[in-house]
Amino acid sequence: MILEVCVDSLKSLKIAKEAGADRIELCSALNIGGLTPSFGLMCQAKEIKDIEIFVMIRPRSGDFLYTDEEFETMKKDIEIVKKLGFDGIVTGILKESGNIDLIRMKEIADFARPLKVALHRAFDDALEPEADIDCLIDIGIIRILTSGQKKTASLGADYIAKIQKQFGDRIEIMPGAGINAENIERLHNKVNCKNYHMSGKVDIGSQMIYKDYIERMETPKSELIVEIADYEKIKAVRDILDSI
Repeated sequence: MILEVCVDSLKSLKIAKEAGADRIELCSALNIGGLTPSFGLMCQAKEIKDIEIFVMIRPRSGDFLYTDEEFETMKKDIEIVKKLGFDGIVTGILKESGNIDLIRMKEIADFARPLKVALHRAFDDALEPEADIDCLIDIGIIRILTSGQKKTASLGADYIAKIQKQFGDRIEIMPGAGINAENIERLHNKVNCKNYHMSGKVDIGSQMIYKDYIERMETPKSELIVEIADYEKIKAVRDILDSI
């Protein structure tokens, strides 16, 4: 079974690979769901060999309804990903109605070739997205990341199991959100998927000695949160998947 780990730093990428990740989702700003990584991080990631890497294409935080300008930004970022020679991209676009924007998703898939294209958890924000899965398959989307339209994959397991049974022989259904060593075996027994997605991150805290500015400037204490991938969390899930 395939274990994908989402990371937003070179250090986390190295940790995830060492812990047994098969594939990396590379992004920035994982604390807000992930954005397109910087050019610098992409260049560093390309130096890591023998692991599949998909790059997040998401130009800003917030919803997945994009302006024409933002859509062009996404294309420019895809051009960079293609030139650097990554394996694929992860993206998602919705319409004002809440439905998946199949026209723009097709345009992105065509533009990205020969890169593979996966749909991220915009799927979970969408209105009745299962109705669009046949079209996503026709477009060439190879994988859907989903928590089953719930906060976590465990809570959405029934929905994931349903779409896996209906579509799993034609497109990869990949559960993600809240996956850890305590629930992965139970989740797998329920959904029977072949791909699983996790971050396995842990807060290591700010290494700043001087922190008085937090109070003086009324800076959010979240600025002192620094998260990286945790070897033990990822390795524990890897070991369980290998034993199933």
